[in-house]
Amino acid sequence: MVTPKDPLPRKLTAIMQADVVGYSRLMGRDETGTLDRLKAHQQELINPGVEDHHGRIVKLMGDGVLVEFPSVVEAVACAHELQMGMLERNKDVPADEQIEFRIGINLGDVIIEGDDIYGDGVNIAARMEALATPGGICISGMVFDALGNKLPLSYESLGEQTVKNIEHPVRVYRAQLQSDSAHTRPDASQKRGLRKWLYVVVASIVILAVAISSQLILKHRASKTEKASLALTEGIQAAGPSIAVLPFSNLSGETEQEYFSDGITNDIITDLSQLSNLLVIASNSVFVYKNTPVKVQQVAAELGVTHVLEGSVQKSGQRVRINAQLIDAASGHHLWAERFDRNFIDIFALQDEVSKKIVEALAIELTRDEQQRLEHSQQADPRAYDMLLRGLEQLRRFTQDTNILAREYFQQAIDIDPKFARAYADVALTHAMDVLFGWDKGTPEKFAVAFEYADKALSLDDTLEQVHFATSSLYLLNKEHDKAIESARLSVALNPNYADGYAQYAQSLAYAGKPQEALDKLHKAVELNPRNAFFYTWIEGRAHQQLGHLEQAEQLFLDVIERNAHFPGAHLTLAALYGNQGRIEDAEWEAAELLSLRPDFSLRKEAESIPYKKRENLDFYIDGLRKAGLPE
Repeated sequence: MVTPKDPLPRKLTAIMQADVVGYSRLMGRDETGTLDRLKAHQQELINPGVEDHHGRIVKLMGDGVLVEFPSVVEAVACAHELQMGMLERNKDVPADEQIEFRIGINLGDVIIEGDDIYGDGVNIAARMEALATPGGICISGMVFDALGNKLPLSYESLGEQTVKNIEHPVRVYRAQLQSDSAHTRPDASQKRGLRKWLYVVVASIVILAVAISSQLILKHRASKTEKASLALTEGIQAAGPSIAVLPFSNLSGETEQEYFSDGITNDIITDLSQLSNLLVIASNSVFVYKNTPVKVQQVAAELGVTHVLEGSVQKSGQRVRINAQLIDAASGHHLWAERFDRNFIDIFALQDEVSKKIVEALAIELTRDEQQRLEHSQQADPRAYDMLLRGLEQLRRFTQDTNILAREYFQQAIDIDPKFARAYADVALTHAMDVLFGWDKGTPEKFAVAFEYADKALSLDDTLEQVHFATSSLYLLNKEHDKAIESARLSVALNPNYADGYAQYAQSLAYAGKPQEALDKLHKAVELNPRNAFFYTWIEGRAHQQLGHLEQAEQLFLDVIERNAHFPGAHLTLAALYGNQGRIEDAEWEAAELLSLRPDFSLRKEAESIPYKKRENLDFYIDGLRKAGLPE
């Protein structure tokens, strides 16, 4: 008989957490009025709604409320009614006095202590709330699965997200409210003050290195971007064969084996990406579909491809089994399907075989160099490869602890196989991430160690695009712009489908003072990665800002905020933009929100770290931030 380790009682319940957006700002502006309005909303809307749906208010938290329900249906229905009710109640209220909620819902196991509940079930609900937009609702995968079609609502998959203090990534869905189509977006000054931020240090350069996972995709692009993707679709389909490799299913029955099935998927994408006559969609665009039932025709239409590869992976002991099938999107017919059963020691030969079968089925002509690269995509001790995949899974979580753990896995891979170039490159990336995220200072000693690993990777294999990406990131951090640009150029020359390589190329060009060239490279990145992450948009905004396209830059920065409420980089760029336009009140709001999550921010530190090459660009940026009232 197995007895629980925790003597406290537990239960499975639906948890809803709601939080007031911009609570500190509202209180600072009108404390008494805000409290009166919030109390009225609670008494007239929240309490009756919770009671009608058989819920129980666990506790009020000043700017939020924690509620439990007997079912997910009641929880989501109540949340929907609450948000619709708030829209109605805010209809005639001035924009700067409106109260909006973010709501998150989870189905999970909780610990009961008196009238309170706590545990991961509650924590995940809080993380769902943080991912929701103002006036919106986010639900976990557990809630989505349990809901089925029991409510007349639709849901947008945001993919798997890595959330704070939760060991495994969580599937996230955004509930589409019935009024979404009719709800007009507030203007910049209205929306600006209505966001409550969580702490994440500004980072964009090295994030690109590991953007191959879906963990950073919090939203699909806005409608204007989707229209652009549709236009790209026509070009893709007319140009020749194109493919989306859907995430391979993990059939091992063990969630801890997800790193392996994801790694196999990513490596097949990487192998195919090296072929100049085949357009391959980037992996973070396809990982949106992970664990989501989807039709091949839908994937093809949304990503603009002619073919889709899907399959499964099962790793058991020293055996690896892969099932794969290539589907013609237009007809739905299978062009090729095969099952592979190999010893783990033959894992690289197995991946090569899968890639070659796809090339044969699509009748793609290879150059001699491509043929040689496809024959031997990578060589390493399989045990070291396993450590690398484990490290990459941790690296994609973007926390200080997981970054350290990733580096330990990569070092173990090097210890097993001292000639494993990719592992050296990824160690270099972890050091660069330390600097970008503020987990460690960018001292000469730190850069010396990072460059030592990068140089070793290059000496072992200078044909790996990831190696050149790593060196480009380091060079840019070290303000060696020409070398950063050249390394990024080499990465995409080696892999013409390397979307993140093109984005890094654009980033390097933008900081070097070449914004139009940056936009050209970024457009290629978007073509290859139509469901791209928010920082592509941020890079685009910075380029337009340098070109003087201020309205376009402002909208792009607002789009970043709309898609990821955890990224403060857009607040910095908006503060600078507003400051330089003389929109001081707007700039001050942005500065205040930034300081609420980065109280140690200073203009001196920002000027030292931001890698602008041209002095006039740096001075203009810092001057805008100074006008916003940010401290020296």
